[in-house]
Amino acid sequence: MLARVSHTQLLRYAGLFTWAMVAFPLLYLWFQSTPTVLNDQSLETEPMGRYGWACYAAFGMSYAWLTRGLGVRRTGLFDLPLLLLLSGSAIGVSYYSRTGLGSVLQMVAACVLPWMLSVPTGVVWLVLSQLAVMPMFIFGYSMPPVEALMQSLLYAGFASFVFVTSLVARQQAQAREEQRRLNNELRATRALLAESSRLSERMRISRELHDLLGHHLTALSLNLEVASHLADGKVQDHVRQAHTLARLLLTDVREAVSQLREDGAVEMSTALRTLTEGVLTPDIHLEMPEPFLVEDPEHAHVLLRCTQEIITNTVRHAQADNLWLCFRQSGSAIELNANDDGRGVDHLALGNGLRGMRERLSQHAGTVEIKTAQGQGFALTLSLPMEKPA
Repeated sequence: MLARVSHTQLLRYAGLFTWAMVAFPLLYLWFQSTPTVLNDQSLETEPMGRYGWACYAAFGMSYAWLTRGLGVRRTGLFDLPLLLLLSGSAIGVSYYSRTGLGSVLQMVAACVLPWMLSVPTGVVWLVLSQLAVMPMFIFGYSMPPVEALMQSLLYAGFASFVFVTSLVARQQAQAREEQRRLNNELRATRALLAESSRLSERMRISRELHDLLGHHLTALSLNLEVASHLADGKVQDHVRQAHTLARLLLTDVREAVSQLREDGAVEMSTALRTLTEGVLTPDIHLEMPEPFLVEDPEHAHVLLRCTQEIITNTVRHAQADNLWLCFRQSGSAIELNANDDGRGVDHLALGNGLRGMRERLSQHAGTVEIKTAQGQGFALTLSLPMEKPA
């Protein structure tokens, strides 16, 4: 059964289970009213009030919301305030219950940090949130400051183990997503290669039919025509009939050759759909004509590689939830309009991928136009003429 649950879901369920288990000592504190003796000092334990339970409930709801799509969804606008609420509510549980249970909840919160923050920021967040419980240890448990610091650092050590475990899970998720994307690119290239091989084979067969069978049938027809003028009687009738059949056969061969050449186009839809399959984020919305035929295999290869580069850049840099790819025929050229709802940039610096795309298009008289702005996503218009430049 666990084999069907992803490791990110296991992290989520483990955190929710730990949060639920914390409720039992909180309930025990709620119902018991006898004093607790710590270090030969009597500490009157007060039941946790409604504010403490509110903090406990806020932690559970925040954690459930933040972990609903680990590794799949992007960090949203309200996720960082919720992360602050998550840590704050855990600290509140400690202060209202006068226990270290909030530090236990901080360990649960540590598994969320690698998915939302950079590693240095996450480590600082983790340590500060644990140190924030120190005043409760000092004033609630009458601990010396040094002992309270040691206690907080001990919890921080446990939380760092959870943090590193979650970080490894995040890196594995990214590696699997990258591997899935590369596999899709390989499958798309293989599909395009199969189409190109099919086209090459059709062209080879058409040339063989034209060059060999066509020439021989033409020679046969000419010889039969000469024979029809030299033959007499019934022999002439049979020769003329054979001449007619030879001409009909030559016409059929020419029609077959023409049909092979006309149908020799690469079908792009299979390769493009394969390229977009398995990309978890962003959601790719693909629009293209049916059937999507490209006569020249070189142009088909350029179109596939440019689409691949657009998807790769969006996955790695755009932080987008959606990517729209629209292919359409515009006169003798194919146009690709691509845009996403990512973060965008005010000043675009062309990387190797975009420069390579422009160079690849320029070799075939193609053009690319890029528009982007901060907070407005990334838009690209690509035009690829289907006629080879003279």
